[in-house]
Amino acid sequence: MNAADDDAITPEEPPTTKEGWRRFVDYQPEPPAALSAEQLLALTRSQRAVHDEARREYHAELPLVNTPTIRQMLSTGRLLVQLNRRQVSARRGLILSGASGTGKTTALTQLGRTHERAVRRRHPDSRHRLPVAYVTVPPAATAKMLAVEFARFYGLEFSARANMPDIVNAVCATAANTGIELVLVDEIHNLNLATRAGAEVSDQLKYFAERLPATFVYAGIDVEAEGLFAGVRGRQIAGRFTLIASAPFAYGATEQRTAWRSLIATLEAMLRLHHHTPGTLVGLDEYLYRRTSGMIGSLSQLIRGAAILAVEDGSEQITRDLLDLVPVDFAAEKATRTSPPRPRTRRSAETAAASA
Repeated sequence: MNAADDDAITPEEPPTTKEGWRRFVDYQPEPPAALSAEQLLALTRSQRAVHDEARREYHAELPLVNTPTIRQMLSTGRLLVQLNRRQVSARRGLILSGASGTGKTTALTQLGRTHERAVRRRHPDSRHRLPVAYVTVPPAATAKMLAVEFARFYGLEFSARANMPDIVNAVCATAANTGIELVLVDEIHNLNLATRAGAEVSDQLKYFAERLPATFVYAGIDVEAEGLFAGVRGRQIAGRFTLIASAPFAYGATEQRTAWRSLIATLEAMLRLHHHTPGTLVGLDEYLYRRTSGMIGSLSQLIRGAAILAVEDGSEQITRDLLDLVPVDFAAEKATRTSPPRPRTRRSAETAAASA
């Protein structure tokens, strides 16, 4: 096993554990070497198989694209960390809210990854420092379930009969002793303030925020509509947290289409296909928008899937026919079926007449 394999993210160690989180922060996929036609011909059958498998794995997890949401998360999150550094209480937080498939978890974890790498650069000799914690809110969560999620991140084990104060105190002591600065809480939409359990979970989060010298950042699906800001607790959250909306890319105005094409061009530049013509996918920008409804998750799935198929079938290029073979999520497919046809422009009509 090589060093890259040692750093790979494994299902046994998700980023909701300190070991998995460290692997996530350390992991940096390297693109396979771009081989010339002569170099490809010189490969043996087994060498070509290894080369193709490396490219399939690379395309399965294309490197991160720096979207506007991620840029806003990084700038706002890092500013709040600075503002909260000397605060004893009433620290300010951040909430990322939007539809599924708009890159919320990616933006949340990239904020944590960027911050932890910055801390490591400032403290290169502090190997036991854990400046970031990442947890998810379980479905139908209770306050104790949330506390156990925090404990699991730090590798703290308790019996089923352990009481809440013991769990919370152990978590807070461990987090403080390892230099916590940023707490990321994903799937916050699983918290329902209209229920007693949800209210208790909210209170538990607030208690953690008061005990820990850290900035709290939440992410969830349409949290405004889910009642996170309702009632007394909700008003308190609204008064302390900045809200960032994670939305699909738009395609109406010229600048919006330019941004969409730029995103496609960035993804296309990352491809490692031997016969793909640069600019092909950018030329399919309208088709790609209709297939994905501007959802970056759907676009990523579509392009990554087509790239893998292009390696497997030997075509080594992505075409519209190949893209048609790649399934996307139901929400994107439904939007494609229900969206009205785009009005025909004068230019397209003249082009069609000229080709007739």
